[in-house]
Amino acid sequence: MVARPAAAPEFTADAVEFIRFCYGRRRVGWPELYDEMCAVASRGLFRGWGPDDLETHGIKFGLLEMAYLSTTVAEIVAEDRARAKANPAPASRASAAAIA
Repeated sequence: MVARPAAAPEFTADAVEFIRFCYGRRRVGWPELYDEMCAVASRGLFRGWGPDDLETHGIKFGLLEMAYLSTTVAEIVAEDRARAKANPAPASRASAAAIA
């Protein structure tokens, strides 16, 4: 019998939004972001979804899924950081008035 690796889970757009939500709450790296994701899931802070709901969207918190989850989270965070760097937020009116 030949052992075959499990297929990588497919993350839905909602799963990506969950990752962004967690990163927005605590802008930390891995593994602290994993802790935040677990806390958010256990409390249902993202759309009332718990771990079972998130699993249907591709987010699994098990040890066997950890490597794929950490890689995917790192890619999403890196993309968001690059996008933010390329398109910096405009200065607020208060900041603009203070400069003028």
